[in-house]
Amino acid sequence: MGVREDDVRAVLRERFGFDRFRGGQEAVIGALLEGRPALAVFPTGGGKSLCYQLPAMMLKGLTLVVSPLIALMKDQVDALVARGIAAARLDSTLEAEEVSGLYERLDAGEVKLLYVAPERLANERFRKQLSGWCLAMVAIDEAHCISEWGHNFRPDYLKLAEFCRKARVKRVLALTATATPKVAAEIRRRFRIAKGDHVQLSFHRENLELRVTPVTMAERKRVLLERVVAVDGAAVVYVTRQETAEEVATFLQREGVEARAYHAGLRADVRADAQREFMAGEVRVVVATIAFGMGIDKADIRAVFHYNLPKSLENYTQEIGRAGRDGDAAVCEMLACGNDLTVLENFVYADTPTRRALGNLLDRVLRRGGTFDVSVYDLAGTCDVRNTVVETVLAYLETDGVLESTGSFHQKYRVRLLRTREQVVAGMAARERKFVASVLERGKEGRYWTELEPVVVAEELGVKREKVVAVAGALEAAGDAVVKVSGVRKGFRLKREVEDLAGLVERYCELFERREEADLQRLGGVLGISSCRGCLTNYLTRHFGEKLDGPCGHCDRCRGVKGKVVRRPAARAVSDDELRVVRELAEARHAALGSARQLARFLCGMTSPASTRARLTRHDAFGLLGDVPFEEVLAVAEVVV
Repeated sequence: MGVREDDVRAVLRERFGFDRFRGGQEAVIGALLEGRPALAVFPTGGGKSLCYQLPAMMLKGLTLVVSPLIALMKDQVDALVARGIAAARLDSTLEAEEVSGLYERLDAGEVKLLYVAPERLANERFRKQLSGWCLAMVAIDEAHCISEWGHNFRPDYLKLAEFCRKARVKRVLALTATATPKVAAEIRRRFRIAKGDHVQLSFHRENLELRVTPVTMAERKRVLLERVVAVDGAAVVYVTRQETAEEVATFLQREGVEARAYHAGLRADVRADAQREFMAGEVRVVVATIAFGMGIDKADIRAVFHYNLPKSLENYTQEIGRAGRDGDAAVCEMLACGNDLTVLENFVYADTPTRRALGNLLDRVLRRGGTFDVSVYDLAGTCDVRNTVVETVLAYLETDGVLESTGSFHQKYRVRLLRTREQVVAGMAARERKFVASVLERGKEGRYWTELEPVVVAEELGVKREKVVAVAGALEAAGDAVVKVSGVRKGFRLKREVEDLAGLVERYCELFERREEADLQRLGGVLGISSCRGCLTNYLTRHFGEKLDGPCGHCDRCRGVKGKVVRRPAARAVSDDELRVVRELAEARHAALGSARQLARFLCGMTSPASTRARLTRHDAFGLLGDVPFEEVLAVAEVVV
């Protein structure tokens, strides 16, 4: 690091309390301080955050940190502020007054690190404000989300490379714990990162003992109980479905184990209590979906069990990486059951849109022309494709130069005055009083709340939407009202006409089908770890492009446990009674189940926007054939529709 080395080490010691760097950190920090972009592929717990936090202290200007999870942002910002570092987050949980105060600090150059979600960069107001700040660096956490062929693709990540180019940011740090060689190469290409500035640490954790135990459905709970009881310390049990988390946690509780369920379907306060109790050691075991774990920094987790098969080796690696962060021995055991394959594959099929649905979606977006806005929620319901599919298609259209984002906004504002309308406007100047009264008069009044649609009100008053929104913000900031927003809409400009819509539909269909195939192949990689004859650790590290010098010496294979192929149980036949129910369902002509694929998804227990809104998920036939492979259910549906 040349002349900067002493200064860098002083910051490391004085601001972060460390005497030396961990592996890989110095090389990454050196590249950034010299003005080059870098890619850090560090396993979970490898110290990625310091790679941008330290340079941020030494560079003139603001470091923008793009992170996918609000909870993760909050934890990191709180930790930095506790160290006296000027960090902040800009997210949807902040009140209007907090946002206003933060913008003032940013304008004054008082913030060194600002954490935002990738979706924030689509906000036109934010981009305009950002252009006035001195942007020194952009750090992108969970950078594998950029790749369509990664295990956790997020559409808004696709647009980050173009954003960085337009903002003329030279220092970009891409961070991930789970990039395969293919994904890493795509990240480097998008951000023009030299191969020499791709720093990758070993995925071999010497203190983790990898085990794979093939089990049947009938014996799985008993085996899990034996393993959990044998562990002296905290443990995490990962499952696929929310209902499984509840079922297994209840089972363990009945057997005398202190356990809590954790999944996205629980109320936020219940999830927070479960996490707090686990972190404090009040609960020994958490049974969780993948919603649990991001940002969990508990060093003494002694075991991670996969009750269900993980969706990919990337997910598996990230999840077992939460064990043994204190360096002491920890067990990571997968209870490999072939019955899980049907459910996991059905999830993959549920995300792939039909050509008809995709064509309908593209037609509805592109025929609007000029400048327009859309609701992802409404498009998903109308076309019956998942929200993530709509988001992905819109991202494709942006990256293809068809659309340009003008930002997001809320369609509806609900205003509850805390004083009478006369009292609220009493101290205002005559012109302001008249305008505020005009805005409120055009709202739909309820018993307590007045509902406003700023776009409609603005058109009626002949002003810009922003002026109407400012009224609601001012009332809230003055303590005169409580304001709630809903109905997010995305704004776009049509940059060029699409002459061959059918060709575009075909191309996007191929992209979704390739993603479907890639997801199925990833599941095959998970099965391979069970049948693997050699070292399990070697099998895992090879997936990430790393070849160890020899066997690890501490996994099942190295201990003499032989591999076993996990096979899917023979598919059961659909009974006559079930066929009768399916025919009755088809004859009912539900609009949400009009195509064979819609009906097949429903029978497999996969929700869709249309079936959810029609409240069909309460129907007795929902999930009727959830244990039958999707392609076989689809064949049944094609006969009756």
